[in-house]
Amino acid sequence: MKAHARLVAALDDGRTVLRELKSMAPLTLVPRRRRGPGAVVHLVNSATAPLGGDELRLDVHVGAGAELKLSGVAATLALPGLRAVPSWSTVEVIVEDGGCFEYLPEPTVVTARAEHVAVLRADLAADARFRTREVLVLGREGERPGRLSTTVHVTCGGVPALRQTQTVGDALLDASLAVLARQRVLVTEVEFGGECGPAESGPWWSRTPLAAGGTVTTALAPDVVTATALDRSRTSR
Repeated sequence: MKAHARLVAALDDGRTVLRELKSMAPLTLVPRRRRGPGAVVHLVNSATAPLGGDELRLDVHVGAGAELKLSGVAATLALPGLRAVPSWSTVEVIVEDGGCFEYLPEPTVVTARAEHVAVLRADLAADARFRTREVLVLGREGERPGRLSTTVHVTCGGVPALRQTQTVGDALLDASLAVLARQRVLVTEVEFGGECGPAESGPWWSRTPLAAGGTVTTALAPDVVTATALDRSRTSR
């Protein structure tokens, strides 16, 4: 399966409007009734995906001064296909001057024998705000996970700000204290814009400021509830 969805938000008379909303199963974009000047859209997985061999792409463009939040509504299951080939998902983001974009998908569960590659590229204006949170779950309950490679590339004001690739699903690496220490859930949050706090860490979580601005926060835990609670706890510090 190949699918390409596109979302374009722009500022119009002090309110964010959706100039383009193009869905293609399984990437279904559903706008939500607004309560403020920003726009909120839900990303609904309207078919079983990704399966091995699938290629999914989502383009998001946030115009100058616009505010957009894109959130998931259910966990994504990365599943094996009939052929031993990986599935791919690509998210391309552009945020113009003064724009704000939050991308908060629900957890991705890497099921047994699955092989999935996820790429997020964000091109941000120097004064844009951007936040994304990725939650990875290594297999269903009692299941050995498949393999997942996830890459985040962020450019801010034309300057490379973050280049990070994480691979999970290798039993030896996942068990290492230098990688996942046998924990089942990994949360990674990336933020640009606003105030960037200092480097901090605690039991099973850490926050790292980036040289070009922004921060990367990671948290490890045996379950999603604990992992997201660890991630949120650092925001209240």
